[in-house]
Amino acid sequence: MQVNIVDLRYRMRKVLKALEAREAVTIYSRGKVKGVIVPPNQKKRIKAQDHPSFGIMKGDKRTVAQIMDELRGGRYRALRH
Repeated sequence: MQVNIVDLRYRMRKVLKALEAREAVTIYSRGKVKGVIVPPNQKKRIKAQDHPSFGIMKGDKRTVAQIMDELRGGRYRALRH
């Protein structure tokens, strides 16, 4: 999108919509480029099953309680007894 200084003042809603649409906005003043507003990089959300560690313990025969007991270790065991 290309806008001039007056457009920034009176048509800011259109500028914001262009940024929401991931479009860069070039600002002109007296026919010369004065700057460019670039939308921020947004992190792409991924599904849990697409994460690299999903299903990493698929073949493990231990129960969740057993795994957690091993992971918690020393201090947790000391508090239980």
